[in-house]
Amino acid sequence: MATLLKIDVSPRGDSSISRQLGSRFATEWQSNHVGGEIVTRDLATTKIPYVDLPWIAGAFSAPDQHTAEHKAALKISDELIGELLSADEVLITTPMYNFSTPAILKAWIDHIVRLNKTFSFGPEGLKGLAAGKKVTIIIASGSEYTAGSPLESYNIEGPYFRVIFGFIGITDLTIVHAGGTNKVAQGEVTAPVFVEKFIHEVDLAAAK
Repeated sequence: MATLLKIDVSPRGDSSISRQLGSRFATEWQSNHVGGEIVTRDLATTKIPYVDLPWIAGAFSAPDQHTAEHKAALKISDELIGELLSADEVLITTPMYNFSTPAILKAWIDHIVRLNKTFSFGPEGLKGLAAGKKVTIIIASGSEYTAGSPLESYNIEGPYFRVIFGFIGITDLTIVHAGGTNKVAQGEVTAPVFVEKFIHEVDLAAAK
């Protein structure tokens, strides 16, 4: 049975463009994977602490050396990594903040990119331990940052995702960039009309 890990980031709830497109993806994915399971992690309602000294000390030491403080610091990391490694596919729906990823999503990434859990170093060098998964990322942004647009070079978020997921062994990555949400905010177009522009691209990603 296939499993999709769906990670939502935007604090806007149902009015979020990225979440609306993510819901469409989930519906299409479910129809293509009858009996499949969708596990949802809402980062807007999950308290994910930033990496601190106890976390670092625990992550870079052997489990049999972990103190109670280390174990407590790594608890959420272990949980998030477990969700990632148990999934066949991952969907992330997120806004773009200041040309990059929201802090809460970066915190999630910092917890799941962990030595001997999702990557390792050995005699042959770096090895990603999360290979074989598909990742789709739906990014909603106020302006347009797609290839050929005037602001293309400002898009730090998309390239960052390719680097960080590639680092842990995931290279099958699709990005759907829903740029131009300012038009919705300014009343130039309704949210349903705006979302409709990206439905085909989302459906193709869900069918991969």
